Amino acid sequence: MVLKNEDSEEEKPIKTEENTCSHTESISLLKRRGFTCYQCGKSFTCRKSLKIHMRIHTGEKPFTCDQCGKSFRQQGHLKEHIKIHTGEKPFTCEECQRSFTHKRSFMVHMMIHTGEKPFTCDQCGKSFRQQWHLKEHMNIHTGEKPFTCDQCGKSFTQKKSFKDHMSIHTGEKPFTCDQCGKRFAHQGHFKEHMKIHTGERRFTCDQCGKTFLRASALKIHLIVHSKEKPYSCSLCGKSFSQVKNVKLHQKTHTGERAYVCFECGKSFKTTVELKVHQRIHTGEKPYKCSHCDKRFNWSGVLKTHERIHTGEKPYKCSHCDKRFSWSGHLKTHERIHTGEKPYKCSHCDKGFSESRQLKRHERIHTGEKPYKCSYCDKRFSRSVHLKTHERTHTGEKPYKCSHCDKRFSRSAYLKTHEMIHTGEKPYHCTACGKSFTHSSSLRRHTKNNHSVMLEKKESEEDNHYVKTGDKTCLKVFLYLKEET
Repeated sequence: MVLKNEDSEEEKPIKTEENTCSHTESISLLKRRGFTCYQCGKSFTCRKSLKIHMRIHTGEKPFTCDQCGKSFRQQGHLKEHIKIHTGEKPFTCEECQRSFTHKRSFMVHMMIHTGEKPFTCDQCGKSFRQQWHLKEHMNIHTGEKPFTCDQCGKSFTQKKSFKDHMSIHTGEKPFTCDQCGKRFAHQGHFKEHMKIHTGERRFTCDQCGKTFLRASALKIHLIVHSKEKPYSCSLCGKSFSQVKNVKLHQKTHTGERAYVCFECGKSFKTTVELKVHQRIHTGEKPYKCSHCDKRFNWSGVLKTHERIHTGEKPYKCSHCDKRFSWSGHLKTHERIHTGEKPYKCSHCDKGFSESRQLKRHERIHTGEKPYKCSYCDKRFSRSVHLKTHERTHTGEKPYKCSHCDKRFSRSAYLKTHEMIHTGEKPYHCTACGKSFTHSSSLRRHTKNNHSVMLEKKESEEDNHYVKTGDKTCLKVFLYLKEET
């Protein structure tokens, strides 16, 4: 009889009445060198064993399960299989109370508790609990890939990897979460998903206390503390802490965007980006804040949003004590210390620390005004200007004075107004030292009281700019004079 391990298709011979010859018959047959299979040359001590073996070559499976129709070469295999339907699990582990249908599966399981791994690879020293695990492992060293997909031709060293791959073509997702209904093609992915519902996070970082679902995730996270970036782009030399980030980065050089949205035609570098984007069309927002009713279409945005409630700022500047909720904000802030301005204008020599600043600046050159008012035909180069403008139509005044009930459409107006209450006068006259709440009041004061001095100063500055030939400074000065 052959007993099949729960995790493997490989069959293991065990003794049964079906394939055991009598002692007398065995001695007699051994003298005649046994019975040999003409297909593969394998020898047996009795005719019955050879007959059972021949079914491997003929494909004959005479023993059929009346519950599900599955067929077997040996009656013993059928008997073991029927236990799956009856639910019978006679072998129970005393350590963890887990029960098993087959004795062999139980014995293999016990090795988890004992730590026994009797099968060792002579190439790298790695040990395994089962022989077939070692056999499949050896394919890594030999380079053998015996499992080939007939759909796309891709080959695999392990049968499990091959089975997992085939689900891509079939679309089969046999593992369903009973909590949220999400389906999975691989059992491993299903098990990992279930930890989200149970809240199980067994792997903890000893540096910052952050917990993770997987050991691999913790390993990747630890690189953040070590500042190690072992993976470099072969095209520009930029380094990354994760190999997947290098692959993603390299697509910026190749321009590859293989994932296309069928709704709008927009393309993306990854399937995750496409999936998140498609929620814009569907309106789906599956991630809800546990502190308020706000919902999000991406888990990353939810995580960042929740820091508003918790006040968590995990990203600390290495140059000063300032902390940030977003890693992107930290990166941008640190450029203040380093002076780095990696984003250069293609029309002039001006550099910027943020890509959005460059994009906004270039509209000065192109004259682009992508933001159109929904109430009139006026257009704007910046969304914030559009938002402020539209308040003239809606009458919205979101900024309320903390000292009185007066409201304003712009934060700058509120700030100026509150100086009336605080008595703050930040604009000082350089001629007489008088202070003002508004810059316009200072200009008016200077014009009315110090016009002669101003004209003399302007004349001197005009002469200076003309003499030095600094046309840029002259233009700026004339512009400021026109404004006053």
